Amino acid sequence: MPARPLPSETEQTKETLTMPTFHAIVWIDHQEAHVLMFDREHIEAQRIKSRSHHKHQGKDSADPNYFPGVATALAGTHEVLVTGPGAARNEFRDWCLDRKPQVNLNIVDSVASDHPTDAQVVAMARKYFAKYDRMAGDPALT
Repeated sequence: MPARPLPSETEQTKETLTMPTFHAIVWIDHQEAHVLMFDREHIEAQRIKSRSHHKHQGKDSADPNYFPGVATALAGTHEVLVTGPGAARNEFRDWCLDRKPQVNLNIVDSVASDHPTDAQVVAMARKYFAKYDRMAGDPALT
């Protein structure tokens, strides 16, 4: 039986290249974050779980790796929209701002939302960034 030919260099490159992403939306609460990065044709999704344990007296033990993990997942995006039901979205935004330039994320806005599906989150982001790109110029074209 003849040996199978090796994939061409073009085929290898297609398999190993990651999609360039230009926008991202993060739905975040204190338990988990849904990181959704997208361009015009593709979506990459990742979930990051917090290891925090909420206590009964209104205090929580925050996971020191949670926000850094979310920020790492967002590496390579041009603009980030943050959404979620509670204070975590603004805490994450403030955490990123306090750590500039180490955390180099361009958070464009923080928008309240309940618990939508990932598809609804991406639809919200596409609508938001369509307006944002018309006003600021599309980073995909630069």
